[in-house]
Amino acid sequence: MEETGTFEEISEHRRSFLGTAALVFAAAQLGSIGAAAAQFNNLRPSVLPAIKPGTNTAFASLKQIDAGVLNVGYAEAGPADGPAVILLHGWPYDIHSFVDVAPLLASAGYRVVVPYLRGYGTTRFLASDTPRNGQQSVVADDIVALMDALKIEKATIAGFDWGARTANIIAALWPQRCKGMVSVSGYLIGSQEAGKMPLPPSAELQWWYQYYFATERGRAGYDKYRHDFSKLIWQLASPKWNFDDATFNRTAASFDNPDHVAIVIHNYRWRLGLADGDSKYDDLERRLAEFPVITVPTITLEGDANGAPYPEPASYTKKFSGRYSHRTIKGGIGHNLPQEAPQAFAEAVVDVAAG
Repeated sequence: MEETGTFEEISEHRRSFLGTAALVFAAAQLGSIGAAAAQFNNLRPSVLPAIKPGTNTAFASLKQIDAGVLNVGYAEAGPADGPAVILLHGWPYDIHSFVDVAPLLASAGYRVVVPYLRGYGTTRFLASDTPRNGQQSVVADDIVALMDALKIEKATIAGFDWGARTANIIAALWPQRCKGMVSVSGYLIGSQEAGKMPLPPSAELQWWYQYYFATERGRAGYDKYRHDFSKLIWQLASPKWNFDDATFNRTAASFDNPDHVAIVIHNYRWRLGLADGDSKYDDLERRLAEFPVITVPTITLEGDANGAPYPEPASYTKKFSGRYSHRTIKGGIGHNLPQEAPQAFAEAVVDVAAG
């Protein structure tokens, strides 16, 4: 689940699941919220073929490619010469969050790439001595390396949880590579300094798993019970989503990756300043700690029943200076928005790609 930096208002009842841990008082720094440049608000959502969530259960095939320090496993759909879209999952999820979104976008002519992040599924490190690092800039760098390997110069990037944060970072630091962005729960860039800020008790409670992971008991517990732990997170984060065991198990298989626990634990410990990052990414982290404004066209989304902690939309509106709008997706939609509401997610991607 996600966590942001100092600009964000941290709602006491919930916030974004992948790690935006420290921004309770930051909404005040934003000032009053005005119109953010040109808007998508007058644009009706694109009309794509109707799809019932859960219609698809698998991708046609998986591919592997060396990219940066990884051999990345990914699904691909649509024409090879179509406009590129990259879909990014979070924790504890995987590429199956987009199993209904990808064919919708492919049917509209997009080349859709859905990678397993480091520590998930069939993605593997190329060298045994590469640090199993989960800090925010590293995950974003992985995706830029994947784009290079696939010869994708520019893509629309969309994601939720860790994936939304990664999309934010690419849009902020490599805007020339990002045509537009769809981000569930808005602006999720964080910093270790922001992670030091204590929250009110009810807000801290929402991050219980982060503090559990800070202990060796937590690391061992997640390793031993990773499937049960992840199912609990699914239930808490999407309280109205009646997923079945088969749906969960298809994703849970990706947590058997040999590096999964190390990456997850490092990710959350790094946020709290309890684990060091890789010094070669220090410059990127310094830039991110300034909470840069995102200039590319953006649509942010939020489910009306997100049980994970997330920032209120008003707290991040001014972090987007390009064409921008926010959509709340109704119908009991929780944290895993693309899997719970694939049509709404795909429509947002098409709209921002066309914008």
